[in-house]
Amino acid sequence: MNADRRKEIIATQKPEIPWASEPAMGSYYDEAEFEAVHREMVASNHPHIGFGSGNATVVEFEEKFAEYIGAPVCVVCNGAGTAQDMAMMALDLEPGDEVIVPAINFPACGLSAAGQGATVIWCEVDERTFQADPADIEARITKNTRCIYPVHMNGMAAPVDDYLELAEKYPHPKHGPLKVVGDTARSLGAGYRGQKVGSRAWMTTFSFHTMKNMTTLGEGGALITTDPSQEKRLRGFRQFGGEEWGSNYKMTNVQAAVGLCQLEKLEGMLESRRVIAYERNALLAGLEEITTPYEPEDTWHTYYLYTTLVPEDWAGEKRNRVMQLMDEEFGIPCVVANPPCYKSRPWLQKVTDTTKTPKADALGERIMCVPIHPLMSSSDNEYICAALWESVERVREE
Repeated sequence: MNADRRKEIIATQKPEIPWASEPAMGSYYDEAEFEAVHREMVASNHPHIGFGSGNATVVEFEEKFAEYIGAPVCVVCNGAGTAQDMAMMALDLEPGDEVIVPAINFPACGLSAAGQGATVIWCEVDERTFQADPADIEARITKNTRCIYPVHMNGMAAPVDDYLELAEKYPHPKHGPLKVVGDTARSLGAGYRGQKVGSRAWMTTFSFHTMKNMTTLGEGGALITTDPSQEKRLRGFRQFGGEEWGSNYKMTNVQAAVGLCQLEKLEGMLESRRVIAYERNALLAGLEEITTPYEPEDTWHTYYLYTTLVPEDWAGEKRNRVMQLMDEEFGIPCVVANPPCYKSRPWLQKVTDTTKTPKADALGERIMCVPIHPLMSSSDNEYICAALWESVERVREE
């Protein structure tokens, strides 16, 4: 993209939508969702029916979501954080048990593991994929390790088979093979070796939060498991327990009705994200200071976030200056997603050893995510890329 073309785009193509760094509505609704909400409300508006979470609509959503993922059991709930808590509860953690969590991460995984009494062991991630590094995980496994807790980061699948191999190779002396629990909050619909993420791990959590690839009226989540023996326990955790502790983690039937509509259009929304990402890769080709996202051959990236890297000598101050120009000069805010999560949550820093992931600390100073959305037009995408070229060139010259 030459300088004259960039200036023309910036002068004439300013987006009508003020794109946020991570748009507050990650998918979109149309008449199908509006009609589904109305239909479900009318059907539930009766003294003998009501808005219970165990009705046919919730059951249908669970069954269809499990079928989409390719797993036997789905338990929907009121959020991904709740699903993560339930997965950690199902481990029956004991004092001293360790859970390995990637440091480059949203804080939820570390919070859910530590919240259930685990000792959180931070691991490094691969610099190109941002996924938990299997070699680094292997180096951190001890006789106390109970779980490998990877994140399918920013829209792409993590190498689950590598983690499952480690889980078998280093069994816990009491509990046997380690459990692999995946956080797929940002990567719903991602593919790995021909299957959807969630079809291989012991448990996998999903988010239907308003920002995510599909959303159920702002909040919602799901827990998928390949172990049907866990279903009764998970449903107990969700509904005030039974033989053990539980609480109220339910999803409403109106949310489930919206979820069914979103599930039908999910693949189309993901394909739109991919088209925008590939267009952007081409538009940014040749901009040496920006490393565009990497997609291994055995994955199918959903591009929930368009995650770039600046060079090591641009880490920190220069990266921040590019982000400042993008926001203040061109109205395109970017986001760092994510620095090591113990840096954004003081409690995690207090209860974990944060001294053993220097690569993550350095990588967190280079990450920069540029806005993306399935409704983004090619014109808006051009504008964003032109703004990034201009911002980088200006910092280069300062």
